[in-house]
Amino acid sequence: MKKKSIDSKLKPQASSLKPTIHLHDDRWKKALRPYCKTVEGVVSVIPAKAGAPLRMDARLRGHDMEIAIVLANDEEIRELNKQFRGKNKPTNVLSFPNEEEPLGDVILSYDTIEREAEEQGKTFRDHAAHLIVHGVLHLLGFDHENARDAKKMEAIEVKLLSELGISNPYL
Repeated sequence: MKKKSIDSKLKPQASSLKPTIHLHDDRWKKALRPYCKTVEGVVSVIPAKAGAPLRMDARLRGHDMEIAIVLANDEEIRELNKQFRGKNKPTNVLSFPNEEEPLGDVILSYDTIEREAEEQGKTFRDHAAHLIVHGVLHLLGFDHENARDAKKMEAIEVKLLSELGISNPYL
């Protein structure tokens, strides 16, 4: 069976997340070619397949919600991580939920995602897709602060990624 590309998997649903993509590092252009369509394809599966997320249930029902996806690098994400989490180091993804529209921001670091993908034997594209899903689920109210919540969030991530033809990232 031929694997469909992330870009062509699913069309947005009537109630959907509409990403605004902010390119802060040009390396993303080549890694996720075409990067806008790739990000939109990943984000489009979330409302239809995530179940009943805490924030989505009340806020997304029947209309579109905007989110910002920032394609950044280690330098930028390290500054944000230091400022908002007190951690002076880069990370792969940060999510900043808003109480009003837009739903929030997801910031991804090219450098960390590239390094992790190589270390874990994954493609950059699949690892980035996983972290986009992970970050957006945080915007929708999911978390992994305890084992029960982590298990639930991971199960949803695995389900969403399978819709995109991406294998379980936790194996």
